[in-house]
Amino acid sequence: MAVLDRSELEASPLADLHAIADQIGLDGFRRLRKADLIDAILGEAPSGDASATEDSGADSSAGEEPKARRRRSPRLRRPRDDEDEADKGASEEPDSGADEDREAPRAKDDDRASAPARERPARRSRSRGGSGRGESGGRSESGGRGDGGGRGERGGRGEGGGARGGEERDGDGRVAEGVVEVLGNGSAFLRVDPPEPSDDDVYISAAQVRRCELVSGDRVAGPVRTPRRSERYPSLVRIDTINDAAADSVADGARYEDLPVAWPSERLELGSEDKTLEAIEWLTPLGKGSRATIVGPRGAGKSETLRRIYEALKDKEGLEVSVVLAGVRPEEIADWQAQTPAPLASLSFAVSADAQAQAIERALDAARRVAARGGDALVFVDGLDGLQPQAARRVMAAARNLREAGSLTIVATASEPVGGETTLIALDPELASAGSEPILDLAHSSTLRVEVIVGEKDAEAIAKARKKALESR
Repeated sequence: MAVLDRSELEASPLADLHAIADQIGLDGFRRLRKADLIDAILGEAPSGDASATEDSGADSSAGEEPKARRRRSPRLRRPRDDEDEADKGASEEPDSGADEDREAPRAKDDDRASAPARERPARRSRSRGGSGRGESGGRSESGGRGDGGGRGERGGRGEGGGARGGEERDGDGRVAEGVVEVLGNGSAFLRVDPPEPSDDDVYISAAQVRRCELVSGDRVAGPVRTPRRSERYPSLVRIDTINDAAADSVADGARYEDLPVAWPSERLELGSEDKTLEAIEWLTPLGKGSRATIVGPRGAGKSETLRRIYEALKDKEGLEVSVVLAGVRPEEIADWQAQTPAPLASLSFAVSADAQAQAIERALDAARRVAARGGDALVFVDGLDGLQPQAARRVMAAARNLREAGSLTIVATASEPVGGETTLIALDPELASAGSEPILDLAHSSTLRVEVIVGEKDAEAIAKARKKALESR
């Protein structure tokens, strides 16, 4: 009784027939028509080949060979698993034009992926003269993956993944050291001669960036492998050190959310002659780790006030400042993009709430890593009105002053308070429309535990000013 039924084969798509033919070892099966391919799979001579019919009658043993192989019960969907792994690895490649080049070897990789395990070493040995499976992010003989999806050194496996055996696990013998520059797609480059790019720069996959929680400015070192045929840059096999410390000890640190926190205690000095900024600095002060929201109705000047605070703090030494525009007017995007550096993300109000939240979250991920390593990060967000309420609160909750590390400060705009703010900067729309300065609505503005930031004496002065403002209403 045949293992494969003709009617089932005729109902199968051509791709599945190719997979079966590859597994039972048929040569030249891609050149056959579907009907002839089914005949060949069933061990019958193709209908259009008379000589094959004579050969099958003269030598019955030749016709029995395919039947013996057929009893392996081919698994038709097996190649999909390898294709998914290849796609996952290829998706992490840098956005440098190499992605289109990597699509060419995919058909050959699919053929190899469907071969039985005991036949794969022979197939790989024939392909080593070319580009190898690593070019498309597929699995290597050592069981790793291509650069984009490779497993980390933390698990005892080389980051390069697409390597063949121990040779690629240690790269080509060269060790690169330089400064990390993280790109917008999550991958990064190791600048060996920072800050300018050079031909000797080394590509770092997005998986390595996430696993080791790299941020721009980190100094890392590790072995390098030479670029393959379709790759433009050499790749970092693994990360050995981060800022002169072992990568394992840095990456295995406590989660940002689990680090102990304290109230903001170090004042952010604006040092501006702008009357509104002076009022904010002395009456609703910001501290490192503050969770600040600039609130007011339409026309109150929220975006303009945020921009002025940014101008006052963007060049502050020791402060990593970044901007995210989410749900703003296209004209505002054009204004901000003229800045140096440009915002990390610029989304208009036409973009969905989920896309806005994701853009903000990517910026906060980098800021969290800065704070966890002892730095001070400040993220400006304009604004939160386009987000779902829970997403907006999640954004604000990321700000904190870490007791044993650095700080993450968030200054955002919103029509109403989000909840959980340590500093609330309310603006008066009537003063803004009249062009009066300052436009701070002191009666509705506040800073929690202001005495921790400015001291007891200044805290008393702020309380008196607020009392006077309330009495004059």
